[in-house]
Amino acid sequence: MDTVSDGILTKKQEEHASTLLAFDELQSRSLSLSVRATALVFEDPVSRRLLEQIERIAPSDATVLIIGETGTGKELVARHIHALSKRSKNTFGALNCAALSESLIESELFGHEKGAFTGALTSKDGWFETADKGSLFLDEVGDLPLGMQAKLLRVLQEREVVKVGSRQPVPVDVRIIAATNVNLEEAVAASHFRADLYYRFNVATIQLSPLRERPGDILPLARHFLKIYGDRLGYGEIKLSPATELTLLNYDWPGNIRELENAVHRALLVCPGNHLRPEDFKLSGVRTVEQGPSVSTSSLESALQRLCEQAPPKLFDIIEETVIRTAFGFCEENQVQTARLLDISRNVLRHKLGLYGLLANNQKKQPVSFRDQEIYKIGTTEAAKQLLPQETNYL
Repeated sequence: MDTVSDGILTKKQEEHASTLLAFDELQSRSLSLSVRATALVFEDPVSRRLLEQIERIAPSDATVLIIGETGTGKELVARHIHALSKRSKNTFGALNCAALSESLIESELFGHEKGAFTGALTSKDGWFETADKGSLFLDEVGDLPLGMQAKLLRVLQEREVVKVGSRQPVPVDVRIIAATNVNLEEAVAASHFRADLYYRFNVATIQLSPLRERPGDILPLARHFLKIYGDRLGYGEIKLSPATELTLLNYDWPGNIRELENAVHRALLVCPGNHLRPEDFKLSGVRTVEQGPSVSTSSLESALQRLCEQAPPKLFDIIEETVIRTAFGFCEENQVQTARLLDISRNVLRHKLGLYGLLANNQKKQPVSFRDQEIYKIGTTEAAKQLLPQETNYL
């Protein structure tokens, strides 16, 4: 089983009780079929809130869905959840669902009997049996074929597996921790992912922010990787110059923690001295900080505060109608531009305009489209739920 270690990076982190999670790299390589981020630090306020959420969820047996971009440390979070759970002394299994064909995934998950297919020379337990009483991490579940999704759903419902080539079910007790870098709600709407399986996964959701949205973690992580790879290369003390620190903070890190780790390693290989320079990193593009005008909502908040003090009936309906009427007038009653401005579908807008009597007399109020009905059902956005009326007769 892979290990998760807590450590201290710097005196500053020590003062703030910062937590570092890092892979035992040699052991972790044997369990994964892809390269992952190998460390995650909780220094930024966003990360601290994430850690608090993890610590609340971990002790339960609830299924967990981790959502985040590639390289944000989803597997590391999964391992930490397992380490904090009652199952921590049992097996943690990890499988990348995007790395295998449908037939191989079935064999890896459920196992197979001898002679079940060409090359099955012996019987083999799948990950569900191997991780019995423990946790099973399914990475990139959004890439599972639909046929495999149906089989996986049955296993999650019945808590038993049937090996390939067998008819005998085997009971299993496994906590599922799934992860994806795609929007499963959109995948459900596009019929690429089963809605019932999504609901089964989506019990406790953890949203991992990309590294660019938690800049407080960048330098602590960089120093951690600097120490790891510096020791591995036999270097003495290596530091980041002030200009380098600024460069790292101003970079977007599209590859997240994994890109930062590789960038530090590469910089150490080419650095001629004991201070890493900005040019040693050869980053593809440093973010330009724009000084454009920011949107101020202070006056809006004040108006809403006064409305809340008055506490009129159907306050939300009043606010919603005011927003739509104002936007419709601002766009000179152009429905396409109004829908784009409000970031809602035109059918939803037309339905609201009809309710508020803003449609021309010769225009028939159109029903909400089937797509928007499905959006409401699966809850693609909270805005969609709020904008579609409860009394609509959905298909």
